[in-house]
Amino acid sequence: MEKGFLGIILHAHLPFVRHPEYDSFFEEIWLFEAITECYVPLIRSLERLHRDQVNYRLTLSLSPPLISMLSDELLQSRYLIYINNRLELAEKEIIRTRGIPEYHKLARLYRRLYQNTLNIFARQYDCNLLTAFQKFNAAGNLELITCAATHGFLPLLNKSEAAVRNQINTGVETFISHLGFAPAGFWLPECGYYPGLEKHLKNAGIHYFFVDSHGIDNASIAPPNSVYAPLNCGNNVMAFARDPESSRQVWSSHDGYPGDYDYREYYSDIGFELDLDYIAPYILDEHIRINTGIKYHRVTGTDRAKEIYHPRQALHKAQQHAHDFINKRQLQINRLSTGMDRPPIIVSPYDAELFGHWWFEGPQWLEWVLRFADKDTNALQTISCGDYLQQISTHQQAVPSASTWGDQGYSSFWINETNDWIYPLLHKAGADMEKLASSFTGVKASPLQERALNQAVRSLLLAQASDWPFIMKTGTTVEYARKRITDHLARFNYLRDCIRNNAINERYLCALEILDDVFPGVDFRDFNMPLQPAKRADKQKTLVDS
Repeated sequence: MEKGFLGIILHAHLPFVRHPEYDSFFEEIWLFEAITECYVPLIRSLERLHRDQVNYRLTLSLSPPLISMLSDELLQSRYLIYINNRLELAEKEIIRTRGIPEYHKLARLYRRLYQNTLNIFARQYDCNLLTAFQKFNAAGNLELITCAATHGFLPLLNKSEAAVRNQINTGVETFISHLGFAPAGFWLPECGYYPGLEKHLKNAGIHYFFVDSHGIDNASIAPPNSVYAPLNCGNNVMAFARDPESSRQVWSSHDGYPGDYDYREYYSDIGFELDLDYIAPYILDEHIRINTGIKYHRVTGTDRAKEIYHPRQALHKAQQHAHDFINKRQLQINRLSTGMDRPPIIVSPYDAELFGHWWFEGPQWLEWVLRFADKDTNALQTISCGDYLQQISTHQQAVPSASTWGDQGYSSFWINETNDWIYPLLHKAGADMEKLASSFTGVKASPLQERALNQAVRSLLLAQASDWPFIMKTGTTVEYARKRITDHLARFNYLRDCIRNNAINERYLCALEILDDVFPGVDFRDFNMPLQPAKRADKQKTLVDS
């Protein structure tokens, strides 16, 4: 048996942003930047690992909004426009920097990157990156898991069990319908857990989930193996906890790897640095400066002018940091294994968008971590949590404590003076949805009523997304976040009143179905009568078979 295991989990999530009513929409760029800087670079690294026959295991959580957007033909076509626009800008930069050799080399590097990205996205995977993740899952290297339907923050939706249940079940069913199999694991949005949540996960067919370290350290019974072994919540659903040490090495703004002076500086971008007339075609509405993705400087330090970025230096540093990371994990495992009755598992979860977007060299660092782990001769092995549960059959048992991985460890980031106004509205809408669904118990809904009821569920799910209160707290694009919540609640209220009054306008309903074209398999009946586990399993099997 191995001395110990390393489980790296990447959580990939973006809010559902799709605006067919406009020719283009700024917030859709969030997806396009993530494809260019995070998801394609990750795929590029996985391709190299596959080519070199590196033995590794990595876990990737794909949120349902992201799954839906990656498979959406409208957004796929708009991404092609975006990446070709970036290629055009890189070509212009090659011409502009001809007399500045170091900048010229970087401009050529960006052109190569964009050309390669276009090739991977459009030619290799036919504009649907889910195909790539399915390939690596089938190869046995990547375990795919999922998340709640719209990344709803479940501890603050818990006034209604139906709301929590439908966030979880819709998330699992969306994953199955796109990926073709049921996920074993589940990423709780923001690692937000409260006691009792595990029963909904059990009913949805989930075997394990993640909490922050204090969720297990403060469990109902002090677990002897602390955060280095999963906790059986009492119903054979397992909670794995984040390891504080490996988290600090990557997440810390002071001590973490991404802040190294050799890495590319995120905030130095030609969208803010070049003349407006020159950069206008590549920014918002040709006059609002935004990031273009072309950045020429390295972190350097806070007290010095930014120096030119040297890619080879940065990649060498990423290799050094990967080696340091694996060495520290091995020392950690050596220390832990002497006092445990089983091999420890070090669980290292990160936002996938950190790797490539905020930390440009992050995908290369991750690739080297997986390479070094494969070469390690001291019995460290990368593993998925699903694999760990297959190897170890008996577990410490207790109920985790309420917790999140947010600031201060609880819910204050998602309910505070900037966003607390939304929750009474969400709770009321949830109660109204339960009443609507209940009113059709034993009554056959007409096709038009069924469409309206299902669309009301979609509006409610979209309003419940945790992204919007998060944005209100951080102070970025606050107006857009407020508008998203109020728009979805207004659409829900409109549909509720139409259904109650039996006055559904099919033309308006069609418009809402086009605007919020997500979760095609949603069923309003689930809001009233939860399926029993056996029937839920039958429904999931039907989704897999179809």
